[in-house]
Amino acid sequence: MSDRIARVERTTKESSIVVELNLDGTGIVNVSTGIPFFDHMLTALGAHASFDLTVQAKGDVEIDAHHTVEDTAIVLGQALGQALGDKRGIRRFGDAFIPMDETLAHASVDVSGRPYCVHTGEPEHMLHSVIGGYPGVPYSTVINRHVFESIALNARIALHVRVLYGRDQHHITEAEFKAVARALREAVEPDPRVSGVPSTKGAL
Repeated sequence: MSDRIARVERTTKESSIVVELNLDGTGIVNVSTGIPFFDHMLTALGAHASFDLTVQAKGDVEIDAHHTVEDTAIVLGQALGQALGDKRGIRRFGDAFIPMDETLAHASVDVSGRPYCVHTGEPEHMLHSVIGGYPGVPYSTVINRHVFESIALNARIALHVRVLYGRDQHHITEAEFKAVARALREAVEPDPRVSGVPSTKGAL
């Protein structure tokens, strides 16, 4: 299997993003987005997926965190898709349940080449919750769904994320990111029993 690495840059009037990704890393992560809680989530994602991940993002956080979070998720998805290459020899499917105190989250991944995202189960207060920002740039949890959608659509994977139960917005969000990380780790890792593309169609 060839090196599964990617470097993707994206610059707009709202943000400038660089993501470097190694799917066969050991969880070495260096993240700076200007949004401390989002840094925390991306660090958890890289570490628990055992990816080497570097994210450098600068955006108009003086307006809101939204543009930077959205654009970073887009670039991360693009990097994931690029690093996967032809997808030969991978497991393709991944699944993980992650508890975090009172919260239980589940993620399921199919590296299918068909982008789709289902995100369910977050309690209604997540539409209005804000984490951090005292001082600093706050993270509004209403964007969680958009983060997962942006990763899935740009990586061209099917991603299902659900919260089975939970109360604390920090725990819910972190459990979701960690569940996605562990599901991705399983889905993209080499399967010694698979030599070609894991699809009866011959392509993903």
